[in-house]
Amino acid sequence: MTRGTERHAWGARQRLRRRFLVLSLATAFALVLGGAVADSADAASVCAGRPKKTVKFPTGELRVYKSRAYACATAVAAKPGKRRPMSVTIQPRGAHPVTDSGRYTERAGPVTVHALNRCVRVSGSVEGKGGRTSWILC
Repeated sequence: MTRGTERHAWGARQRLRRRFLVLSLATAFALVLGGAVADSADAASVCAGRPKKTVKFPTGELRVYKSRAYACATAVAAKPGKRRPMSVTIQPRGAHPVTDSGRYTERAGPVTVHALNRCVRVSGSVEGKGGRTSWILC
């Protein structure tokens, strides 16, 4: 090999190593923040943190999770399958609400807000029927 070819091969290996490192870090970061979505029964993996409140309503349920600094919510259909209107909203006290709405088969959300030392209120609906909380996690 000539000196130019060796440099080119070394540079290519370095770029490949960097790409692998970036991809590995991105994957690890995504798993830490959002968790791996396995299936509907594995709801704990959708939001980071511990389950804190569940509000049941005729067409599904609203699930609220809390980690140290964040609160997260999802609206989950009782019978997943067909696409239907769903929405979930979470609002920390003194800040703007964060909403996810659309036509989903299984769940709306997750929506996450910074809630360190803050109360939040949450609402969600599936096919027009829903539930809500007052100020919680205070």
